[in-house]
Amino acid sequence: MKLKKWQANLILLLTAIIWGSSYILIKMALKGNMPSGVINTLRGAIFAGLIYIFFRKRLHRLTKKDLRIGVFAGIINFLGYQLQALGLKFTTPSNSAFLTATYIVMIPFVLWIFNKEFPKYKSILAIIICFLGTLFLTGTINTGFSFHIGDSLTLLAAFFYALQIVYFSNKVADVDPFVISFLLGIVQVIASGLWSLSFEFSSYSSINWSSALIPVIVLGVLASFGGQTLQVIGQKYTDATSSGIILMTESLFGSLFSVTLGFEELSYNLLIGGTLIIVSILVMEINIRQIVFQKKWRNFRKD
Repeated sequence: MKLKKWQANLILLLTAIIWGSSYILIKMALKGNMPSGVINTLRGAIFAGLIYIFFRKRLHRLTKKDLRIGVFAGIINFLGYQLQALGLKFTTPSNSAFLTATYIVMIPFVLWIFNKEFPKYKSILAIIICFLGTLFLTGTINTGFSFHIGDSLTLLAAFFYALQIVYFSNKVADVDPFVISFLLGIVQVIASGLWSLSFEFSSYSSINWSSALIPVIVLGVLASFGGQTLQVIGQKYTDATSSGIILMTESLFGSLFSVTLGFEELSYNLLIGGTLIIVSILVMEINIRQIVFQKKWRNFRKD
């Protein structure tokens, strides 16, 4: 079944809403004293299990190339997830949502580091605007230059998400996305499990399973499996620019869920910082010159 572009964009908007809710779900699990490693282990197990149930025939065509790409991408993905969950323990869901979204701004600079592709001028402008946004969002504009540990960990997580996207763009053009998704989940289970057994074992007895388990199950089903699957479907029938702009609203929905559900109050720093980060992402995603040129061309043809 082929989707129209507006239908694909609607699916991506639903993906952004689901991903926006994930910050609240992680925060709820953390409040139930579930360590980040356990959260990510269970989340990965649910994700990989559902991929296997619904797409197991495609998994039987796993190649050595798929395995190599999937394992390496999975390690990067694990580092992003683990740092994000650790950061959420020490920051608010809104801060985490907006700071995580900065991976879009980081992508051109990751390309510069690894592919020697110098960033465009709009990328430099975007990173300046994004940096100003983080100053407001984290309260640094009021207290002086010192990020909280949670904010710093989240920014580092955003870097690994940017690294993963650059790696995907170079490696996964001719591989099955559901095979890679399955491997992402498997690596997450193994790596998060080893992390948890190494550093979190002593805290297992304090986990409030009755309050922490349900958010993690919802996280695995909706945010990991549901969001990933919807993203794959939606991006197949729309353009990259539309995808980027729609998916970046994840941070906006994350903040709305956080304020609406009472995890934090709406503040000027949140409004200004979040707005600046969204503006920086729009600067990255929208080709102003192309839009102006197309508008002039349409006007010329009418004349």
